[in-house]
Amino acid sequence: MPQFTARSFASAVFAVLLLSACATTNINLPSITEGTTGERLPGKIIWRDLLTNDPAASRRFYGELFGWQFESVGTASNLRSDSAYTLIRHNGHLIGGMIDTLALNGRDDISQWVVLMSVADVDAASRKVEAAGGRIITPPTDLQSRGRLAVVRDAEGALLGLLQTRDGDPGDRSATAGDFLWDELWTTDAANASSFYSDIAGLKGGNIDNDATRAKAPSYQLLKAGDTPRAGIMPNPLEGLDPVWVSYIRVESPAAITSQVAALGGRVIVEAGPRPLGGEVAFIADPSGAGIALQTWPLEQQD
Repeated sequence: MPQFTARSFASAVFAVLLLSACATTNINLPSITEGTTGERLPGKIIWRDLLTNDPAASRRFYGELFGWQFESVGTASNLRSDSAYTLIRHNGHLIGGMIDTLALNGRDDISQWVVLMSVADVDAASRKVEAAGGRIITPPTDLQSRGRLAVVRDAEGALLGLLQTRDGDPGDRSATAGDFLWDELWTTDAANASSFYSDIAGLKGGNIDNDATRAKAPSYQLLKAGDTPRAGIMPNPLEGLDPVWVSYIRVESPAAITSQVAALGGRVIVEAGPRPLGGEVAFIADPSGAGIALQTWPLEQQD
């Protein structure tokens, strides 16, 4: 099994090659919504793609831990094999995608989750990236049904996609156990990162509102669209890890999940335990090395 290291998250160049391949070979990736919503939610993380060199192991891992379902659409999207791209569902809802790195470009050393943030105008947002201290990796390109995508690094180097959907963004809904719950930027300079996302997506950064919670996690910030929290920013908690976007899955018991991880080919990076912000968390890697966090919800404050 690949070792989970800072470089597991830092395979950004290869991730970009994968996404670029989708954008330059007349690929028609499916919409991230079923039906047209017509809704735009700039600043929201609206999709997550898993880059994996072992789709079969990934399907088993996430299917058994969280009850996810998988729908291969590679050949229907004009990719070279049916396994090249897979839609991920939970309780019937579309929640993400999975890219087979071996099928797409023969790489077996790539593994990470990549978040896609909604923007109202990806061309305009991309023009602001470099001015805000970031870097454009893949300029805006059309993915047909999915919309228009750019891949960038933010001001601290974290990789993400900026997506202007064709059919609208998925609306907000309550996360049940097994759903994606939250997204955080683990970074080296929270103030600089906050300024970056304000410039490109209109998000406003600030400390969490609750005095008691803020006293326990004084360095934690929220990125908000108006009054709606869209993501968190915190100092990088793992030594040697490059700045990265981390997604959280809602679970009833992180310890119950982590007890199954090794048998499914994964690895526990941070054991289940209380979090200063409240509730319990854990951090795991799947069989190909991609990291994902677990979180209970609603939060219960720890003494």
